[in-house]
Amino acid sequence: MEASRRELATLIALGSTVAAFPAAAAEIIASKPKLVHHVFFWLKNPGSQADRGKLIAGLRLLRGIPVIRKLEIGIPAPTERRDVVDASYDVSELMFFDNAADQKIYQDHPIHQHFVTSCADLWDKVVVYDMAIVPE
Repeated sequence: MEASRRELATLIALGSTVAAFPAAAAEIIASKPKLVHHVFFWLKNPGSQADRGKLIAGLRLLRGIPVIRKLEIGIPAPTERRDVVDASYDVSELMFFDNAADQKIYQDHPIHQHFVTSCADLWDKVVVYDMAIVPE
């Protein structure tokens, strides 16, 4: 039962990615990355456009890390509110990597470390979902 729930969560996460960024997701899936890194941020000052802007600007700098295949930055979509939809976060980043080793390089990269130290005061909570893509 637990494996089924995890598989369902993975399908929902990938499905929301495809729905939110259909052209980008199709391009990425066609290029066969192996790992998805999805991070959700809750601001200390929810609703602060200035803080959201600073966080988004910081996330954009991560594009300078060569091992990131694709980086998308988003905010909650104006979709129908349902019990299964968590739109309580303020900003999200979605990254694609070729493998777990590249994701580790990203974690240790000076640009990522700078992002964490310069933007950590903006967020109250961070949740990360890392997903290994199941081969077809």
